[in-house]
Amino acid sequence: MAGYEAFGKEEIKEVMDVMETGILMRYGFDAERKGVFKVRQFEEEFAAACGTAHALGVTSGSAALKVALTALDVGPGDEVICPAFTFIATYEAVLEVGAIPIMADIDASLNLDPDDIINKMTPYTKAVIPVHMCGAPANIDRIVEVARKSHLLVLEDAAQAVGASFRGKKLGAFGDMGIFSFDFNKTITTGEGGMIVTDREDLYKRADWYHDHGHDHNPKIHRAQEDHPLLGFNYRMNELQGALGLAQFRKLPEIIAAQRQNKAALKDALGQVPGLTFRNIPDPDGDTATFLGFHLPDAAATERFQSLLGEEKIDAVLFKKNKWHYVPNWEHLIAWSTANSKKYPFTYPGWRGKVDYSIRIIPRAEELLGRTLFMAIPVKLPAERLERLQEGIAKAARRM
Repeated sequence: MAGYEAFGKEEIKEVMDVMETGILMRYGFDAERKGVFKVRQFEEEFAAACGTAHALGVTSGSAALKVALTALDVGPGDEVICPAFTFIATYEAVLEVGAIPIMADIDASLNLDPDDIINKMTPYTKAVIPVHMCGAPANIDRIVEVARKSHLLVLEDAAQAVGASFRGKKLGAFGDMGIFSFDFNKTITTGEGGMIVTDREDLYKRADWYHDHGHDHNPKIHRAQEDHPLLGFNYRMNELQGALGLAQFRKLPEIIAAQRQNKAALKDALGQVPGLTFRNIPDPDGDTATFLGFHLPDAAATERFQSLLGEEKIDAVLFKKNKWHYVPNWEHLIAWSTANSKKYPFTYPGWRGKVDYSIRIIPRAEELLGRTLFMAIPVKLPAERLERLQEGIAKAARRM
């Protein structure tokens, strides 16, 4: 499930191109670079593959969320609807820009339920963040339709879904902006790193300015003398990350193809387990096959099967018990334990809304995630390892 499994001579070559110039920073030093601009090239190839006009490399997927939200002008007094099942960074980024994350339920795809957006809207709602969890698309067409009717901005969190699509269109390209992550466990990796995509030039410019201290990146003016349309911060991707990203991104079709083959083999093995069903994927052709999600009839059976698989040294994740991916488990969020003593932005006087992070408002997530397990799908799965996994699944099934 991770690009580091595919590291090879291609990554070394791209990194050495940078090392030979001695220029690791993304901007400036044009004469010394000798034509080597890895981040720029990575952005251009990524945007072309996504079918978007613009792409911007940043330091992480989390940074990508914050930079995109800033570009969208989401801030104090605003609310942003997010699914109950996501990585914690989705909520953290909303808090980082001074807005309030509002928890919404999931549907059978285990992603944001389009029908719950209306239920969670208030006069403060400005945006919605659909998350394409575990490499598979949400019902993004319906989400965008509901959002547009309600005049909400859409920021797609495709951190776990690089290369995924929905009905032939790449994820990240449906909303006003989309983001991706390249951390060490992602489908392709730059160690850390992220990408923002958009078709809107105004949003791209705001993101570009903000991610580099407000520089407008005018190539005709010395960097220190540029205009500064707005204040920003430092979320720049460096050239070594860009080099790794280029090599990894070019391998993405092969990585996904290998995962799909391995997922199909494991799905066949799990399909023999009585009562087991599989996660609903709105467009199976757009799945990156990074994970295989499956359901047991009830929570007790799910935990028993997880335990039996563990005895066979097969790892299956119950995200409902996870402290990173299921909102009701995040004690620090529920306690408003933000990074400042004033509990901002929950205490911002310009916002007089209410938040509820309890299970009672997400009945679908509580029920579905309680009987759902996920297996991470490797890129490389030798025949002997596959055989051991198949035998282990069969043994666990017999003991259910």
